[in-house]
Amino acid sequence: MKILLTGANGFLGQYLCAMLLAEQHEVIATGKGPCRLPFQQSSFQYHTLDFTSAEQVQTVLDQYEPDIIVHAGAMTQPDQCEQEPEKAYRVNVEGTRHLLSCAVKRAIYFIYISTDFIFDGKQGMYDENAIPGPVNFYGKTKLQAESLVNQYPFDWTIVRTVLVYGKPLAGRNNILTVVKQKLENGEKYRVVSDQVRTPTYVEDLAAGIVKIIEQRAGGLFHISGADILTPFDMAIKTAHFLGLNASLLVNVNADTFSQPAIRPLKTGFNITKARMQLDYQPHSFEEGLRKTFS
Repeated sequence: MKILLTGANGFLGQYLCAMLLAEQHEVIATGKGPCRLPFQQSSFQYHTLDFTSAEQVQTVLDQYEPDIIVHAGAMTQPDQCEQEPEKAYRVNVEGTRHLLSCAVKRAIYFIYISTDFIFDGKQGMYDENAIPGPVNFYGKTKLQAESLVNQYPFDWTIVRTVLVYGKPLAGRNNILTVVKQKLENGEKYRVVSDQVRTPTYVEDLAAGIVKIIEQRAGGLFHISGADILTPFDMAIKTAHFLGLNASLLVNVNADTFSQPAIRPLKTGFNITKARMQLDYQPHSFEEGLRKTFS
């Protein structure tokens, strides 16, 4: 299969590229900046792409003629989305619209990566039939993009996920690596304990997407970890695993922070559908923690 991936320089993108190449797929990795990926094989190509430009999208699809698009690129920082709503809409909604509009001309299978932040956080442990109700602009744009994917007349899949963690190959840190840095530097670190999640090990998410591709499993899937934890739980477990001073971690609630974007308090996923239909088997948080720092 020839697979075009947006957001390839990102956290998920780097792991997904590696897994797709290992499964002998041809990968066209795309991103806004220069390539940060280490792959050298002939089945890997990188192309700079700003998918908010319909013209650029059409040019790239005409050039490579992919069988599948995995749209993982997005503006994902909730506070930035709240402060720059026009940009967030352009990237998350209009960018998705451009990709879909160009994909439809070739009936390309379209896979969209979404988020638990489309939910209001009042219930938690959401399955695929749960009713969305985003509480911040980031979640609203992702839900609007999902609606566009739902209208796509050819094969499509939406993959929602939750609080992805793991070893960064390049670029931005995640909660586990931030905890390590802070505690190694002897800094106090405030972490919320009133937000509930099912954290997702990045390799599990990538493996779930590969399974979807290979089975051409259409529709909506919730892909996350199975352990129900707060960010504070994650931080404490990280400190203990690394033998760092857990007393530097300060237990706070969300009201402590004056953030532009509201966070849903209780999300997390019921992953029964993914287990049954994809044979998806996520690592425990403890296993993911070991793999992150191995």
